[in-house]
Amino acid sequence: MTHDAIQPRRRVSHQAYVLNWAVAALIRPVSWVASIGSPTAMHNIRRVFSLTKPLLSSLPKSTVITPFKAPNLKGEWVMAANARDSRKVILYFHGGGYFFGNPQQHRQITSRLSQITGRRVLSLDYRLAPEFSFNHWTTDALTAYRYLLGKGYNGHDILISGDSAGGHLSLVLLQMLKERHMPLPQAAILLSPWTDLSHTSESMHDKEWRDPMIPAAAVQAVANYLTVGQDPMDYRVSPIHGDFVGLPPLFVAIGSTEVLREDCRRMIKKARQSGVKVHYEEWHRMVHVFPLFSAVLPEGRLLFEHIGRFVSTLDSLQDECVA
Repeated sequence: MTHDAIQPRRRVSHQAYVLNWAVAALIRPVSWVASIGSPTAMHNIRRVFSLTKPLLSSLPKSTVITPFKAPNLKGEWVMAANARDSRKVILYFHGGGYFFGNPQQHRQITSRLSQITGRRVLSLDYRLAPEFSFNHWTTDALTAYRYLLGKGYNGHDILISGDSAGGHLSLVLLQMLKERHMPLPQAAILLSPWTDLSHTSESMHDKEWRDPMIPAAAVQAVANYLTVGQDPMDYRVSPIHGDFVGLPPLFVAIGSTEVLREDCRRMIKKARQSGVKVHYEEWHRMVHVFPLFSAVLPEGRLLFEHIGRFVSTLDSLQDECVA
């Protein structure tokens, strides 16, 4: 099968069992509110998840956070101690269904990406629904990438990465760059990416009652809201329907019980058939965007070690080409 996955760990840690239970009890009921698919529901979920900021924004003392502002852009620079002199960078897009989330709530991911890769991370605070739509956040992503190029970074000095909707935005950005004949990044790191808003797959319901965090009805309701007035087959809306030929390598990780897993597998299959090099890991019984919980989850910390090896291999191959 062309979606063949590495399955790194079949035994689930005690921490993961507790996290699955807690997520099912506390987050899944909140996620059901998204199935209403209205601006009011989106604002209510945004307010609820804002309460997690103190928990998720904690960092090692050696990591430095610097606010970032540029014309029409905002976010934050995240720098581990070993990344401050690096001439390579990661452009990160947080998840949250395009209607909630921010860089602060994703520091457990961005700080570990910086530490394991030795790169500075620019975590973008892009515009969100319901106030904004696809053309706004895709413009923000493209503008941020152009900003990095304008600061002297070459395409091969840049990694792009994102989780959930941020993984979706990463895939869209890759195809936008290709369409515009702009320098492509070295690779993309996608964590539980959302790949299809067109409802062309019936497979999402296969995991309906096994996903402890996200009901399929909530995913579809948000997709229905976001795609009003949009062509759901456009790659900027559903990147799975885009052209993958010529895209850089992908590192993709997802949990085995996620409602997004089958669409992710379809994306992997299409990418590989298009000649893209894909490293795909499917983690047994892990929740959606499980690296977000790496402070307590050993599987999350182990995933970052895998990401570090992936990036190190890319860097070694790049150095050989230059030599």
